[in-house]
Amino acid sequence: MSEGQESVGLFKKYLTGNNIFKNREVLRHSYRPQILPHRHPQIDQVASILAPALKNETPSNIVIYGKTGTGKTAVVRYVGSELENASSQMGTSCRVVHLNCEIIDTQYRVLAQISKSLSGEDEIASDKTRSIIPMTGWPTDQVYQELKNQLETTGGVLVIVLDEIDKLVKKSGDETLYNLTRINTDLKKSKVSTIGISNDLSFKDFLDPRVLSSLSEEELVFPPYNAPQLCDILQQRAEIAFLEGVLEEGVIPLCAALAAQEHGDARRALDLLRVSGEIADREESEKVGEKHVKQAQAKIETDSMVECIATLPTQSKIVLYSMLLLDHMGQNIFTSGEVSRIYQEIAPVMDLDILTHRRITDLISELNMLGVINTRVVSRGRYGRTKEMWFDSNTYRIWDVILSDPRLSNHGLNKMDVAWVKALFR
Repeated sequence: MSEGQESVGLFKKYLTGNNIFKNREVLRHSYRPQILPHRHPQIDQVASILAPALKNETPSNIVIYGKTGTGKTAVVRYVGSELENASSQMGTSCRVVHLNCEIIDTQYRVLAQISKSLSGEDEIASDKTRSIIPMTGWPTDQVYQELKNQLETTGGVLVIVLDEIDKLVKKSGDETLYNLTRINTDLKKSKVSTIGISNDLSFKDFLDPRVLSSLSEEELVFPPYNAPQLCDILQQRAEIAFLEGVLEEGVIPLCAALAAQEHGDARRALDLLRVSGEIADREESEKVGEKHVKQAQAKIETDSMVECIATLPTQSKIVLYSMLLLDHMGQNIFTSGEVSRIYQEIAPVMDLDILTHRRITDLISELNMLGVINTRVVSRGRYGRTKEMWFDSNTYRIWDVILSDPRLSNHGLNKMDVAWVKALFR
């Protein structure tokens, strides 16, 4: 048997044994359905604001708010696609550029990416519109001037969508928005409109009032989905995603109910349904049942916690590591004083400044808020009050994530064992 055939053989049972899915990609966040249930009012609002672009007029700038999974990005992408189609049919020039500010988070990158999209570099760009802005290396004012020249050459109306705009503002300030909201004063043959999408209402606090008034000419708030609405969304996707008859009756209502508790998050509902199907598929079950949904919920919560822990600052990881050591020596419930004592031994090993007990308590509260640990305040009578804490679930995954941080493992934290902790408390 050749090496290639052996590789196929490894995956063969997973490729041929599918009893569940017809098209699981339909359950991904990136899938764009033709119909967006329960978002017709929002679609109409966005369309009415952008409609002047079809008459070569400048649409108002929009800021769209709403919690994660409320359809903000899907609605804007849908309306943007329809705008470009209508523009093509009417013989006008409307373009929509969609930027994810979690990735494109500096003014230079934003301007360079807009230029790249305008040039159609993913398609066949003409010499007249080809982008000459490199992704790094130029002074920002030169990039800005070159983009204006490119817009004048291209003409028409450009709609710039800044998804997760709060990430851009918090990373780079509001200079990008200041320039984009005033760019029309320097243009004669082209017009620009900006749409900002955010799930963080507080990002407005970072904006200069003049920028805010220009950016928020129109504000839309997307409400969370309720459980019946989430049922409709899941039912629409399930008909395409799953083989007929594989979903037990209670699966979709349970996924919808669980997601409705999480602020009406359609992404969460879709993840629950997809992971439930994947678990059933791996078990070679003929049906997806409620037990699979509950398993999926536990898996998703664990995965999200791992991601959360991996992105913690070093000081928070050291506080968490101190708790892990206590838990590992069999002390299931421990106090903030005990955590602080171990932390004060570890921080010098890490060449870190030793935080005060008050600051350590603040970090413990943040870990509690993130769901990594549980805490409670208990009275010790005349000795005052103290904070007790404990882990709600298996800590092995948390150990793995903490010790995968090179800064921690390079300082030998993985060598600090139970005996070392016990020695501190003698």
